[in-house]
Amino acid sequence: MGKLDGKVAFVTGAARGQGREHALALAREGADIIGIDIARDIATVPYSLATEQDLKATGADVEALGRRALFVKADVRNTADLDDVVARGIRDFGKIDIVVANAGIYSQDNFWEMSEEKWQDMIDVNLTGVWRSVKAVAPHLIERQEGSVVLTASVNGFQPGYQLSHYVASKHAVVGLTKNFANELAPYGVRVNAVAPGAIDTTMLNNPPIYERFAGNPNGTREDAWESVRHFHLLKDRSMLPSEAVSKAIVWLVSDDAEHITGIALPVDAGHLAMDGYNPYPFK
Repeated sequence: MGKLDGKVAFVTGAARGQGREHALALAREGADIIGIDIARDIATVPYSLATEQDLKATGADVEALGRRALFVKADVRNTADLDDVVARGIRDFGKIDIVVANAGIYSQDNFWEMSEEKWQDMIDVNLTGVWRSVKAVAPHLIERQEGSVVLTASVNGFQPGYQLSHYVASKHAVVGLTKNFANELAPYGVRVNAVAPGAIDTTMLNNPPIYERFAGNPNGTREDAWESVRHFHLLKDRSMLPSEAVSKAIVWLVSDDAEHITGIALPVDAGHLAMDGYNPYPFK
């Protein structure tokens, strides 16, 4: 038996990266999955986003685990997209028990040089998209008087980041939404929490501009960056963490094991936020 047998989960940004791993982890525990992804690039994002083929592949992998899958191309910046998918999911599966508002993007720029388009895309996806995603399902959860919601924040929901004013603003706000949603939905038996990932090995961070950023030089390689990331963590011998590290936290938060927990933002960062700056001894 799985921890989530008989449950239905709605996961945004589900085609690739953390979202894909969350969908599969929830399915392994018995949940049927409604997954969405924009499945196309956004001009201000400096890396390629997931494709329609990625979306179809993740849906097929959920079905291969013996679970039902409804995977649809949809944009969290579009209320109609979300409302349509949620209505279809409830019609096809009968209910939604779990919401994982995971869709997010990442880019860098000095705030005084940043275009309004780059700022707005970040806020629209990482913040307003989270609000829209939960808003689309909330009336159903309220009617059923139960459910669990997890938002994807970041360690940058608690600390600044160089050239990340738009990202930091969005993730600080997601931590705030978590607390507010938890307060507003608690009377209806619905729990709301967040995960705050650190450095996770996905395409979002696994690309040349990030290699340069983490390595600290314009010719930085993946190997240089991954070596540098060891100093980002408090626990010994940790480089970029796998997506499954975050998925395990989400499975726990939405399961009955966390039935009395709401309103928290749980760091999944190998102790980064507990560290005073830079770890000079990552192997000791």
